[in-house]
Amino acid sequence: MRIYRSLSVARSDFGPCALTIGNFDGVHAGHRRILRRVVEIGAQRGLAPSALLFDPHPTRVVAPERAPRLMTTPEERCELMGSEGIQQALILPFDRQVAALGPEDFIVQILVEALQARVVLVGDNFRFGNKAAGTTESLAEAGRRLGFETEAVPAVKVRGRGLPCNVSSSAIRNAIEAGDVYAAGRMLERPYWLQGSVVAGHGVGAKQTVPTLNLRAESETLPMTGVYVTRTFDMDSGKRWPSVTNIGYRPTFDGDALSIESFLLAGPLEGSGPARIRVEFLRRIRDERKFESPEALKAQILRDAALSQRYLRRVSRL
Repeated sequence: MRIYRSLSVARSDFGPCALTIGNFDGVHAGHRRILRRVVEIGAQRGLAPSALLFDPHPTRVVAPERAPRLMTTPEERCELMGSEGIQQALILPFDRQVAALGPEDFIVQILVEALQARVVLVGDNFRFGNKAAGTTESLAEAGRRLGFETEAVPAVKVRGRGLPCNVSSSAIRNAIEAGDVYAAGRMLERPYWLQGSVVAGHGVGAKQTVPTLNLRAESETLPMTGVYVTRTFDMDSGKRWPSVTNIGYRPTFDGDALSIESFLLAGPLEGSGPARIRVEFLRRIRDERKFESPEALKAQILRDAALSQRYLRRVSRL
């Protein structure tokens, strides 16, 4: 996948394309429906399936007090889009100048002149341009005048206990922050993950003879404190471990800083261990709690590990 971070560079290289536009935080089921349609139309018309996304999130520029905590970095979004078949993406730096563009100027200067969009696909609630004045209807009207087709793709509905009808990034963030990572995974069509650098811990795992990795997460959206069934991946080697992950303040040891600790369930680490990991969250097991002693904590970790192993064996058979 080709990734562009400058409109001027993309202008010279993007070429005629089938294009989708949005923030794509999480790249959830609704986004994936749009991306698959972009790839389908691109194949039919001989157009490069492409995406335009923004960094930072536009709300951080125009209304920072309302800016959401993001689930994914731009690089993660591009990785997920590429897995759906998107061939090129422009991560457009969103600043006051871009925010000031009216809908017509945004369409002409960016979509038509710079990116050579021949088909533009968006969600059915898409808004764009200064003060979000542009709508799917005004985009379609401009397309008829300027020579590109448009398609509004309907939202994806996910049903089930505690799930909203329409999938959205905000609904997924709410589920994650409430600890319902299972519901979040259904809306994402993948497990929710945190990734980042491995950092030094407090030696608790070593004392408990449980291999432990401490994560400095890049995502801003963290599951609520508690203990989770997880899978942990070495992002360099691809090696993975079944794991139990604790998000919290280590109350048994009077901790006061939030930590993310993955207890690996598949034997000792080799060498110095991974430098970067990705932790996939599958189910919440329990609240974090303070134990009377490190020995009591270790016994609970072993019970959590057994529960996690049973759950992972069950889902692997599905």
